[in-house]
Amino acid sequence: MSTADRQTCPGIAGLCAAADVESARRAASRGIRLRPAAQRGFSLLELIAVIMLIAIAVTVASLSFSNSLGSARIQAVSRDLVAALRYTRGQAIVKGRQETLEVDLQEMSYTAPGRPTVKFPDKVTVKLLTAQSEQIHEKAGRIRFYPDGSSTGGHVSVISGAREWRVNVGWLTGEVDLEELKER
Repeated sequence: MSTADRQTCPGIAGLCAAADVESARRAASRGIRLRPAAQRGFSLLELIAVIMLIAIAVTVASLSFSNSLGSARIQAVSRDLVAALRYTRGQAIVKGRQETLEVDLQEMSYTAPGRPTVKFPDKVTVKLLTAQSEQIHEKAGRIRFYPDGSSTGGHVSVISGAREWRVNVGWLTGEVDLEELKER
């Protein structure tokens, strides 16, 4: 080992480095090139494979999140409709007179007494089943509540894709409840 090598590699650590330097000199004299440790890394193919796996994982996660968000949105619309129906029933009982909630399928909206009209969101299908006497026309109808809390009954289905939420109104009790139907 030369004096220059000893000066750059003092102590025990220098012995290991000196041995590496000596090995490199022998390999170079035979025409063999050694790759230094600093140049080792990942190949382009390995990097592309990792990036593709990450992209697939992000896509799956975003689709799952999107479906969950859509389900939450349709559930929120259904809950708002339940609240409007319960409000209408409460108004009929408190005021001692008949009150109606009107559903317009052509305009995709509903109106509770004394409240502004509420629009259903896009990409939602709404179906109304009510008493024949409460049909305004083929695309609109009402659910009527009486002062004793009873109603004409019926249900409103809010559908988005394969999900359906049904808002039921009992004709005898006027009770309003929400149920999620299994995938259609």
